[in-house]
Amino acid sequence: MSTNFQLDTATSRANPTPAPMRRLTIPALRRRKADGKVTEPIVMLTAYTARQAQLLDSHCDMLLVGDSLGQVIYGLPSTLPVTLDMMANHAAAVVRGSYHAVVVVDMPFGSYEASPQQAFASAARLMEESGAAAVKLEGGIAMAETVEFLTQRGIPVMGHVGLTPQAVNVLGGYGARGRSDAEAEKIVSDAKALEQAGAFSIVVEGVVEPIAIAITQAVPCPIIGIGASSQCDGQVLVTEDMLGMFERVPRFVKRYSNMAESISAAAETYASEVRDRSFPSQDQTYPSK
Repeated sequence: MSTNFQLDTATSRANPTPAPMRRLTIPALRRRKADGKVTEPIVMLTAYTARQAQLLDSHCDMLLVGDSLGQVIYGLPSTLPVTLDMMANHAAAVVRGSYHAVVVVDMPFGSYEASPQQAFASAARLMEESGAAAVKLEGGIAMAETVEFLTQRGIPVMGHVGLTPQAVNVLGGYGARGRSDAEAEKIVSDAKALEQAGAFSIVVEGVVEPIAIAITQAVPCPIIGIGASSQCDGQVLVTEDMLGMFERVPRFVKRYSNMAESISAAAETYASEVRDRSFPSQDQTYPSK
């Protein structure tokens, strides 16, 4: 899939297309954290479509094409069935719809765990087909060799520790991690190992707050929290959760809107007008000459 494709603003619903500007870069985001502190917290949200990217882009430093699209877009029971094809296609749409934020794309389950060489082939394909700037993968110390292999070959990597959804079957569910001393120590060690291997940033998900704070203070690269702590170097949420598109959301989500209610109400009004024949009116039909 070519990322050179441009939306035709004369015919596309994605009109108007924003004026081009310089896109943020991985090194620029990495430099935001110096001497253990960020100059400005990093804002990150998920995006899966071109139009969604257009609406979020000017407000975000990073857009994550998350494998959460398996549940949010495709109605799958978990992220595990998500494929490289899905990720590449949605990431390309997000790149086309954005011009400012760094676009990071998740590597789906089974596409990188077998070996560094497998991970490189998968990451290279994702970046080539989408134009994304970086990939994200889950796992700590076990994935450090892979992270180093990728970064040494020109592929920026974002890490992900704590609650790692692709390991839900091993973890036994989506509960908060790090409640035991042993697990807390491992999560901190995982984050340190990823940074030392070359990760430019690390997502810390679903951990008890003291662990998130400890990682943020101990690890030189930016730490992005989700269900972690406001003291992290940045935050990420699934956009549909933040917009109130679902009835059930994790504890760590704050709803900034209730889009599900608005959409349902609009559909109800539309259905009523269709049934009573008040839509379409003269404003929505073409008169004869």
